[in-house]
Amino acid sequence: MKNLVVITGSNRGIGLELTKIFSEDHEVIACCRSSSPELQKLKVEILESMELKNSNSHELLLENLKGRKISVLVNNAGILEPDSLESATESEIIEQFKVNALGPFVFTQALLPHFSAGAKIAFITSRMGSIADNTSGGYYGYRTSKAALNALGKSLAEDLKTREISVVMLHPGYVRTDMTKRQGHVDPENAAKDLFQQIAKLSLKTTGGFLHASGEILPW
Repeated sequence: MKNLVVITGSNRGIGLELTKIFSEDHEVIACCRSSSPELQKLKVEILESMELKNSNSHELLLENLKGRKISVLVNNAGILEPDSLESATESEIIEQFKVNALGPFVFTQALLPHFSAGAKIAFITSRMGSIADNTSGGYYGYRTSKAALNALGKSLAEDLKTREISVVMLHPGYVRTDMTKRQGHVDPENAAKDLFQQIAKLSLKTTGGFLHASGEILPW
């Protein structure tokens, strides 16, 4: 039986490319709000209407697990609002926090009884969540939400050691996706390859790290 991988935000960009890679040797449940023609072409199980901040989405996945254990969870789904000091609003900051930080944490929490021994959890975060690395300001909601995600992931890494579940926070680089309006330094497929390698290397010895897709250790 193939190992089961669950990937959120799998209909496009990095999530789609990770789904392609994992589906070569793993059973994959591809979670997304709505599918895409590219995702439909893959031999994976697709779960649509998955909104991580909605507990109904958690129940939908739990129903579809049907007793299967998860070997890898990739929390990839997220949003970005390019706010500034003048344009940032409370509602936009809260929304990004819900989607980028609280949503992935609560989703992971709901799945905890369904992980196999030696399972891995990867949070696709951002270098913009680094406080030490912030030399340009702006992006208040995105930076805040990713910093919170990093903190939540670190706590999970410590708490899950006794369950033999390892956790990593991964920055994919500046990737050319819809989120970045196709600006960036790396294509989604290349970013996904590097992320896949870091997830493959993850173990209890390295759990709790905040890494670039290249393997570089990033400052908190």
